[in-house]
This record gives sequence, C-alpha cells and structure tokens, in this order.
Amino acid sequence: MSRRTWVRLDNASNIFLAARTESDTKVFRLSAEMDAEVDPGVLQEALDAVFELYPLYRAVLRRGVFWYYLQDSDLRPVVEPERRPSCAPIYQDGRRTLLFRVIHHRRRISLEVFHALSDGTGAMWFLTDLLVEYARRRYPADAAGAAGAPGTTDGAETPRAPAAAAAGDSPSSHALETDSFAHYFRRRRPTAFEEAFAEAAAPAALTLAEKTVRAAGSTGGIPTSASPAPSDAVPAGPARRTRIHRVRGTRTPDDRTRAVELTMPTAQLLALSKAAGASPTMYLTALFMDAVRESSGGLGRARTLSASVPVNLRQFFPSTSARNFFATIRVEHTFSPDGSDGRDGSVGPDGPDSPEAVARALEAEFRPQASAAALAPKVARFIRVERSPLLRIVPRPLKDLILGWLNAASNRHLSLAVSNLGRLRLPEPAASHVGRVLFQVSAARPQFCAISHGEQMTVTFTSPFMQTGHVRAFARSLSARGIDVSVTAARVTEAELAEVAP
Repeated sequence: MSRRTWVRLDNASNIFLAARTESDTKVFRLSAEMDAEVDPGVLQEALDAVFELYPLYRAVLRRGVFWYYLQDSDLRPVVEPERRPSCAPIYQDGRRTLLFRVIHHRRRISLEVFHALSDGTGAMWFLTDLLVEYARRRYPADAAGAAGAPGTTDGAETPRAPAAAAAGDSPSSHALETDSFAHYFRRRRPTAFEEAFAEAAAPAALTLAEKTVRAAGSTGGIPTSASPAPSDAVPAGPARRTRIHRVRGTRTPDDRTRAVELTMPTAQLLALSKAAGASPTMYLTALFMDAVRESSGGLGRARTLSASVPVNLRQFFPSTSARNFFATIRVEHTFSPDGSDGRDGSVGPDGPDSPEAVARALEAEFRPQASAAALAPKVARFIRVERSPLLRIVPRPLKDLILGWLNAASNRHLSLAVSNLGRLRLPEPAASHVGRVLFQVSAARPQFCAISHGEQMTVTFTSPFMQTGHVRAFARSLSARGIDVSVTAARVTEAELAEVAP
C-alpha cells in the first residue's frame, strides 16, 4: 500500500477524538484465555502474519487543518507483556503510533484498540485471525486437521474474509479506504434496493441468541408484531423535563478503569431471559438498572435510568469492513415514586419495577428502533450534518470543541452504557485451546460489556469510580435466580495495589 494513502475518519470516529479524557481513553479490550501459558515468540510470529492481512491496522492518525485522517504507515506492531492498566491511552496528540496493541499475561492474549480505528466487530475479526494463526503455530498437530473456516460472532451475522492463514492475500474489506457509512448513507437518495431492504427488514435483536428467544414464542407480554418506527423517527429519549439519574462516585486515584469480571454459564442466562420474555441484552440491562437502584439506597427525585446500547449496522447493511459501523439506541425506565427503595413491593417478583418486568418494557422500547427502517434515516442525518458545506470549513480545533460540547450534553441524558458482542464461534484449531473470551471498554460512566464463547458468558463491568456496589448487587441478583457466578476484580486503589507489589 502506498505511503500516500489516506482517508478521512468515518462518521463514528470523530466523536471519539473529541470526547476522550484521561479516565475515558476511548480504548477497548478483547481478550482470550488460552489453555497454556502464552509463548511470546509464537504470538509475535502470528501477529506478523495477520498484520499483513489488515491494511487498516497499519494506519496512524494524523491531524489536518479541517479534519483528522488515517494514513498508512510502515510501522510494525510488537507484542508486549502487560505492564499498563487495562485500556490505557493509545493515541496521543502529535505522536505517530499504531492505534492498537497486542499484549499477553500468563494465559491471556489481549487486543486493545483505539475506537477511532475500529469497532468491536472489526476488532473481533482481527483477534479471531490472530488466535487461529497462533494456535496453528503453537499446536501444528492440531492445525493439520483443521478446516480453517473463519470465526464469527452471532451478533455480527455478516460475511467476512477467511481466517488469516487461509487467506493468502490482503482482503480488500480490511483496507484503509473502505468506509461503510459513506457506502450506504452518503448518497442523497437511497437506491431501489435499499428502499426495499429497509421496508422489508423486520426489527432484529443484537445477537442470534436473542432471535432464538423470540422464535421460541416466548413473548412475555411483548407484542409479536411490534410496529416499526416511521422512516423519520429517532430513538425514543427522555422528555425534556425528565430527570435522568446519574451515577456518581469517587474516581480512581490515577484515572485507571475499575474492571470487574463476571463469568456464568451461557445456557442459564439464556433460560432466564427467555422465561422473562426478553432478549439477553435487555434482560442484563434490566438487572443492571435494578442493581444501580439497590446500591444507590434510593434514586431520590431522579428516578429514570437510561442506557446507551450500540447496534452493529452490519446486520442490516451487509459489510465486511473492519472500520467503525454502528449506531446507538437509548432505552430507559422510570422507577415508581414510592418503589425506589423496594419497600412497596414494586420490585418484587410481580411488581412493575421487577427486573423481569423492566426487561420486557426495555425490549418493547428497543425492538422498533433496532431496524433498518429506523436506523437508516438517523445515520443519514448525521452524515448530512457532517458533510454540510458550513461545517466542512470549520477548523478542526473548533470542531473538537463543538463535538466535545455535544458529547457532554448527550452524557447528561445517560445513566449507564451496555454492549453485547454476542456469541463468538472460533474455528479450529483455536476453538479447542481458548476458554473464556472477555470484552471491556474504558468508561465515562458505569458500563458492562458481554460476550460468550463455548458454554461461558462473561460480563465485564467498567467504571471510572472505585465503588462496586452495583456489581455486587448485580451478582447477588443473578445468584438469587440460580445462576452460578464467579467474580474477579482488578485492583485500582493504593492499598489494593500494595497487596501485590513485589
């Protein structure tokens, strides 16, 4: 690829640069636990091979007068042992560095990515190819009988290039220039195919497991034929006078992210969400809201909790690009005035504020918004604003200020954030040597990220605060419902870090 190749950032990436802070670095991490100690030499060989297949991951971020842009480089990644806190800053102004890192610790291989480069699905493709290549080199006897089929996530449900070692050359879908936002939404008028696709597309869940819940007929009071949102609709948001509860706490001493990992059997969680008549994502979100309500000791006058949920646009608009291609939907629930402390029975098994009832309400709110017909006009409007002649001549520093202000205004209407990458299906020989897979992000507010592999689901909570009361309440709620939960927490305070100091 030519050194002169460069592209403007996609629609979703600009906000990450304007909104990043010391505590919210806009970095996310995907990790896989192997069945043996990681061999750094073999991992480096695997990374070198996979790196050749992803021109996008060779890019560095540059600053222009009017915009940021990605430019190809001749830099090479080097695997490194884990020495920094998770999701430590990757991009720094004025420094020409790659926008990802591969690290290892004992049996764990981790990929950390600056969100302006790629989203969770694109990064999962890279990690999948890396794991396949590593397993083939580390376990050559197993690789001899492996078919080499590409891995998938049920949450993505999109075609993609073959796994790294089976590809043989660089897939164009992972090129620097491929921008799915521009491909689908920059035209002034949609094609006949896009109009027909949007009209025919039914509201869809984030993951195949969620679709399975609905296909089983467990509606739990949710209309089975929910009306799609009108073509000019935007995601439902709180009324102007609605007071959104915002979680507050004591920030960690050095702004590192507080991370707590929960592991549970996937089948148990799916059974609970199916019985409640909701998708796993909305069920977990309802439990999260209930945990915040319980740990806060009462929500006070701001009784509405809202959550931001990213949606992978590839499930509606087919794309194999590894660049950002997602939109967000906001859902909310207002707890009853006298029930925030749970003493009136509203949060009991049959109460309107019980997690099961809240999950069904969130599902009914989320489902009409998670469709091609509802998402396309929303994304297209963002593209039109970004490409407007007036904004194009605004200098980049001023754009950063405007986007930062808009992001701060949006944050005032959010309590929580959730993300579910769905179920990862790894090909052999990687599948036999990978146990848990984990997903986490830096956080501006309490957040959880979920992903499953094999028979295990992990839910990783991250927060800029030291307090973990909501995580304890969440784990207790799962345990009370018969789910076997194990918990692992990262150390962040001086006292906690001193316990493991050499």
